[in-house]
Amino acid sequence: MNSIVVHYQEIALKGKNRPWFIGRLVRNIRQATSDLDVTHVRTLNGRVELVLGPRASYDDVRGRLEHVFGIANFSRAGRTRPDIQTIADALIRDLGDRETPSFRVSAKRSDKRFPMTSPEIEREIGGRIKSARGWHVDLSNPALTINVEMLTGEAFYSFGKDRGPGGLPTGISGRVACLLSGGIDSPVAAWRLMKRGCSVLLVHFHSYPLLSRASQDKVRELAELLTAYQLHSRLQMVAFGEIQREIVLSIPQPLRVVLYRRMMVRIAEQLALRWNAKALVTGEVVGQVASQTLENMAVIDSVASMPILRPLVGTDKEEITAEAERIGTYPISIVPDQDCCQLFTPRHPATRAHLFEVETAEKSLPIAEWIVRALGSVTVEDYYFPRTSSEVRPSASPGHPTSEVT
Repeated sequence: MNSIVVHYQEIALKGKNRPWFIGRLVRNIRQATSDLDVTHVRTLNGRVELVLGPRASYDDVRGRLEHVFGIANFSRAGRTRPDIQTIADALIRDLGDRETPSFRVSAKRSDKRFPMTSPEIEREIGGRIKSARGWHVDLSNPALTINVEMLTGEAFYSFGKDRGPGGLPTGISGRVACLLSGGIDSPVAAWRLMKRGCSVLLVHFHSYPLLSRASQDKVRELAELLTAYQLHSRLQMVAFGEIQREIVLSIPQPLRVVLYRRMMVRIAEQLALRWNAKALVTGEVVGQVASQTLENMAVIDSVASMPILRPLVGTDKEEITAEAERIGTYPISIVPDQDCCQLFTPRHPATRAHLFEVETAEKSLPIAEWIVRALGSVTVEDYYFPRTSSEVRPSASPGHPTSEVT
């Protein structure tokens, strides 16, 4: 059994654009497995086949496919001629010494010219397996499901299925920029947009040298992990501590957090525009902290010319934490650090800021000068997956000088 058959679900509903979606999925699968012994990735009728070389490990390939968005499920499979006796013989041979209390055969007949219907294929092959192995047939709740797929000129058989991550292939829905704090929420928000087919630019605001490099180190780990899902990530680090300190010297305590967020949005939007992104993404949740109220969000949004997406806005912390654990970001996010959100944070931030009050306070601030200063401080790091090509390296983006990664 040297094939893996990949099935997609949502892509199948894309009508005339389906070939483009499938092409992107195939491209992403090829890149995700490029350092493994996968000799071919080809499209079939409603599915994708990976052909494994002699050195390929199914467990290694499975670990990669579990991160490729657009895959509904996949199975290790054998390929043979579309002949009942040939399929049954190959199945019985590859079952080896496997034992099971019950089984069933599930057949799909993509080539309707094949003379037997799917139920007839199931009965014929199932009967031959039962005769050879003596297993009990259970059509309702089998311990083992044997899948048979009849295509034009060939057939595949497999034992069980592994789940893929679903969603849409990364790269087909355009670009967004995510404000990545290093906490639990924002990495999950970035992951959700990747799952919807977006390429996500990661933007991190740090307060070094006023605080330690811990938040930068955490965000680098998160960027590397998230790159396993979108294959290429660009991380932009923005020095923000000095801007925060100047806000503290000029603005009353209750309004400071809202002004911090408005400045971050202004700067992130400029980086997003240079990367041709169409929206910003944050991990904000209504009511989670004092500053994340609808009134404050509206005031923050007013400085942006592009949409601000909040994919977690209606979830609670328990749901977000469970998803962070599932995708692997949680252990990194909970490592203690010092980030700009903790620097100069007032004890009692405004929970219902008024736009007029905030704009009046900002009139005395050199907003344009701060934006230019922040953009000049940006360092850029590119991450690639698989790791053999994921060396972190400085990179120049349009409008930026090449910066040495600190």
